[in-house]
Amino acid sequence: MSENERPLRRGWTTGACATAASKAACAALLTGEFPDPVEITLPSGQKVAFALAQHEIGVGFARAAIVKDAGDDPDVTHGALIVSTVRRGPEGSGISFLRGEGVGLVTRPGLPIAPGEPAINPVPRRMITQAVAEVAGRGANISVEISVPDGEKMAERTLNGRLGILHGISILGTTGIVIPYSCSSWIHSIHRGIDVARAMGFSHVAGSTGNASELAVQKRYDMHEVQLIDMGDFVGGMLKYLAKHPVPRVTIAGGVAKMTKLAQGMLDLHSKRGPADMDGVAAVAGKAGASPGLVAQMRAANTVAHTFELAQGEGIPLGDAIAEAAHETAVPVLGGAPVEVEVLVFDREGNLRGQFPRG
Repeated sequence: MSENERPLRRGWTTGACATAASKAACAALLTGEFPDPVEITLPSGQKVAFALAQHEIGVGFARAAIVKDAGDDPDVTHGALIVSTVRRGPEGSGISFLRGEGVGLVTRPGLPIAPGEPAINPVPRRMITQAVAEVAGRGANISVEISVPDGEKMAERTLNGRLGILHGISILGTTGIVIPYSCSSWIHSIHRGIDVARAMGFSHVAGSTGNASELAVQKRYDMHEVQLIDMGDFVGGMLKYLAKHPVPRVTIAGGVAKMTKLAQGMLDLHSKRGPADMDGVAAVAGKAGASPGLVAQMRAANTVAHTFELAQGEGIPLGDAIAEAAHETAVPVLGGAPVEVEVLVFDREGNLRGQFPRG
């Protein structure tokens, strides 16, 4: 089997790694011995084992570390060292969580963890609590400090700062397993971005496909960074979440090619999901008044950007027509939720090329 034919290898979330490190450290705190490998139970009930990368016992503490393996997923935390340091806690404190180096601090409302808390999400907290209870018993008083060396630098490549998670990464995961190219962390960030905007009282958010469209829509409406949702190709993921967690107004902003794909009914705008259909662009232009000759030229065009140039030469409002068709794709996904939808189409320089509704 060639490299390109082999199945993509799954990996482990930061939450699963933190759980394994915490269980091993707790066992050593109580017995003086580190289990290696250490076995944990995932939320599905599956049992998996992790080898320890580091371990240490000191006065009043034990520490263990796991190297995160994200499998074949291009995760920014692949190869990170996930460290857990455990200590006995005060009587009645139960399992408590502390933020070590490289783990983010929550500073804004709307996230599943309250401001002032370490960015260790609810499912990893439950997994760690269960794993510690397996070795220390229920009702044990244990403090768990999670740290990720270089985590603050890794966080610069995530959306944590915009979400109000400062100084490090989040400890994430709902299943414990990383599925390659599922982009679950990106979609998670879209959802949390909407939550933070709602919690901060904003009634308008803008989902953008890229940097140029995001800068253009921010300038157009003088938006706070919290209102800006980096949806990338996942317009469907954003709209499906808004259907259940509505914000009064959403602007969908993107480049001509991405918005053309949305206009043609695609909710995942990645190039791997298929190119924009030139016949479809030409048909939209025809409805907008393009001559038969222009329609034929568009069908033979190599890129969507070229079709826009052709339309501009004949004075055809192709951008507005694309925006209207994209709007028709987007609105039904909301399932009747009270969300006003606007679509803006920008070129690479951030110039507005089309909008719907037209203002």
